Amino acid sequence: MSNYLTTDQLRDLTVHDQEGEKVGSIGQVFVDDTSQRPDWVTVPTGLFGTKETFVPLAGAQVRGLELHVPFTKDVIKDASRVDADEHLAIEQERHLYAHYGLTDPASAESVTGRSAVPDGTAQSRVADAGGEHELVRSEERLRVGTEERVAGTARLKKVVVTENVTTTIPVTHEEVRVVREPVRAGEVAAPGIGEAEATVTLHEERPVVGKEKVAVERVRLETTEVTEEEQVNDTVRKEQIAYEGVAADAENRRDLP
Repeated sequence: MSNYLTTDQLRDLTVHDQEGEKVGSIGQVFVDDTSQRPDWVTVPTGLFGTKETFVPLAGAQVRGLELHVPFTKDVIKDASRVDADEHLAIEQERHLYAHYGLTDPASAESVTGRSAVPDGTAQSRVADAGGEHELVRSEERLRVGTEERVAGTARLKKVVVTENVTTTIPVTHEEVRVVREPVRAGEVAAPGIGEAEATVTLHEERPVVGKEKVAVERVRLETTEVTEEEQVNDTVRKEQIAYEGVAADAENRRDLP
């Protein structure tokens, strides 16, 4: 990459092949020992990610959080793999260049080697040429993040139920009573002897029941975000380097941190 990214930026990317298909997240970043520029990344493969497939950064392009490389997913997965705790020798690197159809820069200049940048999972990678008098000690560190998943569902459901309602309403009705009054002197009354009858119409009220639909309440679902602490436990590995010499005494024979 002409405008290459830093190792920290590369570790946040996922590798995609030339068709845009995701290959996997970047596991390790390897830089040139001289220029300190990243030239290889690895994608964890194999059962539980115990092996790593190397992918060259030559011709790669960054799009957002995606690293697009000019190779197919099958070509990448067919590349040589090494255990996560192994070194990549120069001869293996040459085979990788040949596999990807790239020119091996080591054929035109002296080999300076490539080293993985420690990031919690990166392992050391050194050249097998003479003149190297050092080892790179690496260790694993936990990368803890979060992912969102569906924890359950909640829904509102409206059903119709029937209940008895009793209420009281006043009603009136007419009753008949007989009233007798004497005819006072001087009052005009038509006397007569014979049969006659008088009729009165009685009225009453009766309850009338009707129904109407009215809106009484709005009910909705709302979600609230609750944050809580959760412990994460896992095991990590780290390397220790011990000095061994022909004339080494007990004081020198110790593990380095």
